[in-house]
Amino acid sequence: MFEARAVSSNQKGMHPDLDAVVRRNLENEYLRPPALHTRTAFAIVKDWFCGDNLILDSGCGQGESTYNIAKKFPQARVLGVDKSAARLALSPVLPLNAKIIRADLVDLWGLMAQAGIKLQYHFILYPNPWPKKTHLRRRWHGHPAWRWLLQLGGQLELRTNWEIYAQEFARALEISQYPRPELRSLQTSSPITQFERKYSLARQNLYLLKTSLK
Repeated sequence: MFEARAVSSNQKGMHPDLDAVVRRNLENEYLRPPALHTRTAFAIVKDWFCGDNLILDSGCGQGESTYNIAKKFPQARVLGVDKSAARLALSPVLPLNAKIIRADLVDLWGLMAQAGIKLQYHFILYPNPWPKKTHLRRRWHGHPAWRWLLQLGGQLELRTNWEIYAQEFARALEISQYPRPELRSLQTSSPITQFERKYSLARQNLYLLKTSLK
């Protein structure tokens, strides 16, 4: 396995436009219509969302994290979501309480929020950091879909190998009228994702943020 590269960015601290971008996204509705393949996926699994024990693994990649989360929470239903059919094709055989679907997360979050679906847990594990300073609006906390992420509720867990991403995420929660969560370093002997394993082997610093969106 090749050594994972550390995040490189021309941004040295939290983005100066973060507060304004988050407030704008909270005040304005995101009107882009969902993609057909995501509407189709949502229709297929919609009945599976009934109840209050749904866990969402957003950006599950090859499904390793979905597998591990489902094993940890056997009484819950765990849905892994990724936009790449190629990555999902490499997923392991999942426990009976888990599913994976191909969908655009932005569209799926919107469909779920509009349907009033609430989560028990929401895992966002090693999202694309979009590290260039010009890419703030592509990070989840700077994206117009941020309001939908919040509406899904539940216990939220973010893991990342870029401290600035975690700091901005925590600040965005504070701007959104949630208590600013504690951010701590993560050390694990049992990685739950392929990326976490690569970053750990490369001795990169990992960061963990947990908070309640209830």
